[in-house]
Amino acid sequence: EFNGSFYQPSAFLMMGIPGLEALHHWISIPFCALYLIALLGNCLILFIIKKTQSLHEPMYYFLSMLAVTDLGLALCTLPTTLGIFWFNIRRIGFDACLTQMYFIHILSFIESSVLLAMAFDRFIAISHPLRHPSLLTKATVMKIGLAIILRGVVSLLPIPFLLKRLTYCGKTELSHSFCFHPDIMNLACADIKVNVFYGMVILLSTVGTDFIFIVLSYILIIKTVIGLGTREECLKALNTCVSHICAVLVFFIPMIGLSMIHRFGKNVPPLANTVVAYTYLIIPPALNPVIYSIKSSHIREALLRALRRKSG
Repeated sequence: EFNGSFYQPSAFLMMGIPGLEALHHWISIPFCALYLIALLGNCLILFIIKKTQSLHEPMYYFLSMLAVTDLGLALCTLPTTLGIFWFNIRRIGFDACLTQMYFIHILSFIESSVLLAMAFDRFIAISHPLRHPSLLTKATVMKIGLAIILRGVVSLLPIPFLLKRLTYCGKTELSHSFCFHPDIMNLACADIKVNVFYGMVILLSTVGTDFIFIVLSYILIIKTVIGLGTREECLKALNTCVSHICAVLVFFIPMIGLSMIHRFGKNVPPLANTVVAYTYLIIPPALNPVIYSIKSSHIREALLRALRRKSG
């Protein structure tokens, strides 16, 4: 059926949690809680920043971008993940799968870039506090946001077309409850060297570069902080970075892990692959608003004021 002829499946079958299919209804409870926290938490962050005039500054504009990106990531995976857990709906159309995959990857790349922009903001605020307002104006922040979106959209635009040109075998079962580029690519019978090469180049030139510059930003921040003099000043400066460091670790560690598993982890148990995938796509959107609400005194105070007004 597939010898020398072009074949494209009409749909793929998604996987829930391998070996735990009988427990999907129970497993859906923590997933629902995480999605609820992600949706409500990020909406709350956006509402507080919009309504609080004192938070209309670069740090919180970038936090708004992060919240919007996290909302997008949560909404991208929610229908298919809960569809499997609640109703055992495993089938997803070929084009629908490519669309979901495209948006998941775009939003992941945007999140990486926003985290880099936040690191740059922290570096300017600590190293050049007097120049910070003039360097990062509202117009500059908007231009950075637009550049981040354009980079994600343009760099990933060829991916769906590279997948559509491939001939696929009879196997249509994906490894996750969402569509992921390496996962779809590995179901093809054709030569996928172009897909592998392009995927690696784009990943290293965007997310890889972002991570390197984030690390460099923190090396420069630490260098500046050490020169501040007193221990109290050092701790105060570093305390403004704690939330961002947590967000960086929560995002990059599982993302790197999932990329390594898909490319090199042929003998990794399916359950480990699934856990890392869910950690990568569901945990950051749920944890980021919690991290910033706990660690940022300005967000926390604005939230408490809003709650007092509502109760009053």
